[in-house]
Amino acid sequence: MEHLFSATQTALGLLVSGNAELWAIIGISFRVSTTAILIAVLPAVLTAFVLSYARFTGRRLLISLFNTLLSIPAVVIGLSCYVLLSRQGPLGDLHLLFTQTAMVIGQVALCFPMLVAMGHSTFQAADKRAWETARTLGASPLYALLTVMHEVRFGLIAALLAGFGRIIAEVGASMMLGGNILHYTRNIPTAIALETSKGEFAQGIALGMVLLVMAFVLNSSLHYFQGKGQIVG
Repeated sequence: MEHLFSATQTALGLLVSGNAELWAIIGISFRVSTTAILIAVLPAVLTAFVLSYARFTGRRLLISLFNTLLSIPAVVIGLSCYVLLSRQGPLGDLHLLFTQTAMVIGQVALCFPMLVAMGHSTFQAADKRAWETARTLGASPLYALLTVMHEVRFGLIAALLAGFGRIIAEVGASMMLGGNILHYTRNIPTAIALETSKGEFAQGIALGMVLLVMAFVLNSSLHYFQGKGQIVG
């Protein structure tokens, strides 16, 4: 107990003092995950919209597929991307393995199904008359889409926050694709795993505190925007 208390004190000291190595890890984590979510969000929202408003053969199968992908462990996604990016893989010539780009690819693959599934549920709950009215009044498909997105903006923001929370805290795919290289691909979850395995708890606790604060902020924001979405709906 005394050792844990001492490690926690040291962890707080590392955060407050602005420890360069610690904050570099935090910066890498947020940079990679923010890039991944920004890449994934637009195509995911468009996919969710098409699944909600279009009628075509295989639509229900695609919806089931995206919902199924939600339950696939991160390490399986990481393994799949690893096989693609490895030297023997079809994308091996790009030499992306153990880079931040590989981590971004893995995190995009992780959050995309969640964004699609949550976006689809959000569009399904929307009033279909918004789209129909906009099109009847002569609005272009793009303007009608923006109108619907504005109507369900709080639900889409909630999906964005949930997707970000999923990828910034995952360790399996980041470890496999990034290689946990100091000052380059070592992010918060992989650093916690490494420091814990070495018996060095101070840095792991400090990074865990960052994740806890971030989880609290994300969950509070998620509940807020979900509530807004219900009010709007």
